[in-house]
Order: sequence, then structure tokens, then C-alpha cells
Amino acid sequence: MRTFGVEEELLLVDARGVASPVAPLVLADAPPVIDGPSVSAEFNQEMIETQTRPQLATRDLLLDIVGGRELADSLAQLHGARAIAVGMSPTRLRPHVTDDPRYAKMIERYGLTARGTLVCGYHVHVGIDSRDEGVGVIDRIRTWLPTLLALSANSPYFAGADTGHASYRFAAWHQWQSAGPTDVFGSVEAYDRFERLLVDTGVILDTGMLYLDARVSHKQPTVEIRVADVCLDARDAAVIAALVRALVDTAADEWRAGVEPAPVPSAALRLAEWQAALTGVAGSLPHPVTWLEVSAVEAVDALLAHTWAALEANGDLALVRKGLARIHATGGGAGRQRAAFGKRGRIRDVVALAVAATHEQSEDDDQVVA
Repeated sequence: MRTFGVEEELLLVDARGVASPVAPLVLADAPPVIDGPSVSAEFNQEMIETQTRPQLATRDLLLDIVGGRELADSLAQLHGARAIAVGMSPTRLRPHVTDDPRYAKMIERYGLTARGTLVCGYHVHVGIDSRDEGVGVIDRIRTWLPTLLALSANSPYFAGADTGHASYRFAAWHQWQSAGPTDVFGSVEAYDRFERLLVDTGVILDTGMLYLDARVSHKQPTVEIRVADVCLDARDAAVIAALVRALVDTAADEWRAGVEPAPVPSAALRLAEWQAALTGVAGSLPHPVTWLEVSAVEAVDALLAHTWAALEANGDLALVRKGLARIHATGGGAGRQRAAFGKRGRIRDVVALAVAATHEQSEDDDQVVA
């Protein structure tokens, strides 16, 4: 069984629900990491990132996700703030960049794209045996990533307005030059040439700015899948992580068996992602196999069927089926945010929901493992 772990980017908000630049104070109070989830700085001072440990069991990963949220929130509360899991700030904000030489260089070079973009994503790392396997995996999971984006969509509001998107984070994030899907690589050599070509253009600073939907990590023996919004509900985050691991398992098996990746061009994948970000699980999506328009439910069913054997082998099938039913019933993070706003038409109610929903699992151990 493969290990997996996640990184969650959380927004820090004050009592009014406004993004608050307290991350430096929060991190100054963070205890040394001995055995548990950790926190670190992000591009903006209104954000904090949590990291789980590598885990084998999804239940243990979920406990780490919840623990990371608890840690970030408890530290934030010392400075009059809360840590919430939303893809973008529902209220108006003025981002403050973290004091770091690399970030300063990005601000100088990339202008408003760097100064004005504050988004909170969700990154899943899954262990691989080799870089060859890693490239084989990302070649074969690419057609399934739009469906994962739809399941995670959790940023319908930005700066006080309904954007009309389920994941407006997707639109904001894709202002960056290298964000998005890739064509099939076919080999590690081709993948390495691609990375060198993009860096050598001088348009990006380094490989750290290769903001691909899926990439082979330079720091760990993992593939990193970066397409999702941070999830409002920690249980949904665990479901998506379990699906990602099952996709990696399935793709690795196909790679070893010599099954060719689907020859879908990245332009079509970008369209599918755009649609997934627009409607989430509440509309239609291109089918991940036929590429014909179907309901999001049908697209998710295809993802479940594709990963069924791996989910069953990992002991995750029941958890994922229950989680997908919950996401469909609520509309996921985007649906829950809009339901909260719909009651009284107040953005502050969206923030209040986010505070409660981000941390509701930590209040009930039975919910954590449900």
C-alpha cells in the first residue's frame, strides 16, 4: 500500500471575517514538530499551510488533517483570528506578501498577478517507486483531474460577491504562467526536457514555479496532485486524497502493463477543468473517458468505477462511496457556502459557516472516522 499525505492552505480571518495578516505571529508561536501535523508560511501573510505526515490508512490521514486544522486555528486564536478552509476570501481583502527574498522577487517581476492573487489549494502527495513510475502515473491520471476539481470546488465567493463559479480559485490561479494540465510525456527524459525548457525561457524563476496540475516532486519520492480547492469539510479532503491514491495505484498498474495513456490534448483538459470550476458537482462535465457532455454525477461515477479495485484494496471503498454521496447531497463546499448565503444574503454568514465547517470534525471523534 502506498503512503500518502496532504498540504492544506488555510485562510486566516479576524472576527469580522476579513482576511488577517497574522501568519508571522501565528508561526512564531508554533511549537516544534515532534510527531504530528505541522504548519508553515505561505506566499501571503493571510494564509497558513498545514502538512500531514505520510500515512498508510485514510483514517490516520484524516486525523492528521483535523489535527493540522486544530493546530493552525488554536495558534490563530491567540491573535484574534481563525483558520478557515475556503478556496478564496469571501470578503474584500488586501493581501500582504510574506517577507521572503524569493517572494519579493516574484512581486517585482509579476506585478498584480503576484500581489493580488490569494488562493487556497489542496495538494496530495502519493508515494512512488521511481521517477519513471511517477511520469507514467501523471500521464495516465490527467483525464481524471477535472472530476477531482469538481468534487473539491469550494470558492464561489470572492471579495463580497458570488463569482458564478463553484471554484473561482481555479480562474484566479490560472493567471500564473505554468498552471494547468500537460500533454502526455511518455518518459522521464521528455518530462525533464519539458521542465528545463520552461525554466530556460526565463519566464519563471525555477522549477518551484511549475504549477502543474500534477508533477513529480523534486523534494520527495512522490507525485503531487495540485488541482483541487482546499475542502471545507475535512472528511471531503480525506475522500479526495483516497481517490487520488487510488488513481495513482490504477495508473501505475496500467503503466506496468503497457496500457497507453488516453491521447486527450491538454487544450481539452483545460476546457474540462474550466467547466468543473464553473459548475462543480451541480452541472455537467465532459465524461473522463468518452469526452461527451454528461452530468457531474455520471462523471464522478466513472471515476469511482475506474478506481474501484484500488479503493477496495486500500480499504477505502466504503469511506469514498459515503463521502461522494455526501458531496452530491450538499453540493460540496461551494453548495454549502451558497446555502449559507441564501438564508439571509450575508457574506458574514458564509464566513461563519466556514469557521464551523472547517473545525466541526474536531469536536466529535465519531464524525472524524465516519
